[in-house]
Amino acid sequence: MPLLLVPFASIVIYIGALAIYRVFFHPLRKYPGPILAALTEGYEAYYNIVKQGAFLVEIERLHAVHGPVVRVGPNTLHFKDKKAFHDIYTHGRNLIKEPEFYHSLMSHCRESSIGFTDPLEAKDRRSLLAPLFSRRSVVALEYTIQTKIDKLVTILEENYNSSDTSLDLSAAYRSLTLDIITSYCFAESTNALDVPNFSHPMIIGQHDVLKRLWLQRHFPFLATFSLKAPQKLIRWLSPQFEGYLELRTGFERHISRLIADPESLSIAEHETVYTYLLAPKSQDRPSLKSLVEEGFTLVGAGSDTTSCACTVGTFYFMKNKSVRQKLLQELSEAWPNKDRPISFEALEKLPYLTAFIRETLRLSPGIIHPLPRLTNGTATTVIGDWAVPPATSVTEMSILFMHMNPDVYPDPGIFKPDRWLATADEEISEQLDDLSPFMRGPRICLGKNLAWCELYLIFANMFRKLNLELVIDEDTIEDYSRDYVDSFEPTWKKGYRAFIGAPRD
Repeated sequence: MPLLLVPFASIVIYIGALAIYRVFFHPLRKYPGPILAALTEGYEAYYNIVKQGAFLVEIERLHAVHGPVVRVGPNTLHFKDKKAFHDIYTHGRNLIKEPEFYHSLMSHCRESSIGFTDPLEAKDRRSLLAPLFSRRSVVALEYTIQTKIDKLVTILEENYNSSDTSLDLSAAYRSLTLDIITSYCFAESTNALDVPNFSHPMIIGQHDVLKRLWLQRHFPFLATFSLKAPQKLIRWLSPQFEGYLELRTGFERHISRLIADPESLSIAEHETVYTYLLAPKSQDRPSLKSLVEEGFTLVGAGSDTTSCACTVGTFYFMKNKSVRQKLLQELSEAWPNKDRPISFEALEKLPYLTAFIRETLRLSPGIIHPLPRLTNGTATTVIGDWAVPPATSVTEMSILFMHMNPDVYPDPGIFKPDRWLATADEEISEQLDDLSPFMRGPRICLGKNLAWCELYLIFANMFRKLNLELVIDEDTIEDYSRDYVDSFEPTWKKGYRAFIGAPRD
């Protein structure tokens, strides 16, 4: 019996010694924060899993109590300082993505441009992908985007033309952006818009899967299990993974065919992501696993974030009469004959539409959870006005905090496109400098040009061609700004419905 106590006692002694070290001797001991956060990563896990993603709200509370720098984990500092934001993300300061965080959160796609934590690996992969997402390529493939938008407009006109046939526009937008990104990247569409009620399996499961990312973040073995376990078992345990499994299987078949017959790339409708990924010599090509994970990453990043922005922008367009009138007047003057197409390059010259999109992006950042970086392992790193010890995980105000900074954006909870209309560029330079919906620095979103093109074309076509009517409880609308600031759970996340009113002149 005493022998059985030895390992138990060893574990207790180890945990006790580790706790004493983290509280009293750790290099971050001088920074303020909860004792529990200093002791265990479980502090973050509790808010992310049990409180369903409320760690962001807890961080805001901690800053209100402790000031601009808070210790939020055993080896993690969180800053609420705009200079620190740019030091961490814009300038880089030789920081790298924090491996533990990304290897767990991205355990299903570690070998992708987003999943790579090594700067050289990420740079090499991004250099292969960059040509397809350049402005020149986006303009050349604009017809791909416009074709899908035309399809959605037709569906809405024919099927949702009264309050009795209202629809959840967020589902429609997710179907649209899913079709756009798959057509753009692979020259093969998922045809989500063809599925009745915008209920493609990928659309239905996407948000359930995203919610489960917190479990994956703190228990990464779950993702490993789901990738290696029989698909029938996974479908039985988690039906919401159906769309993901179908997409992954489709990528594997498609890429295997391309590897076996590289000439088939030349007969595709247009250049695809694999035109570039398979371009290097065979020994330098990404593995099949990496190619599949890259494809899945592009689909996820290129559909959900853009559709979210479309949902937010359309909500405010319908809700705010003044915004709606200004935007419609500008569009009607620039696009008098709505039956003839208008180009992305023509639309981006419209000042109010541009201001509207900027304000939409300010209130619909794609990722609001802090994204940690790891400081140099051998030297002190200066971030903001603070000297940070080596090998420390550092995070900054999430993009949401940057975009809701009242010192830069007065009345940040109010949707005001006019804040972007200045008589001189220098008047809004600080606002533009802090607007970071696609992040900053060397890991800025590859699809930035594509996203801007989509937003210009989608908003212009939807607003000019359709007379959208909002269907939502008025009390909920009035509480929008308060909900957004206080709980980070805005009304549009809960969904709203719309229908097509009388034809617009």
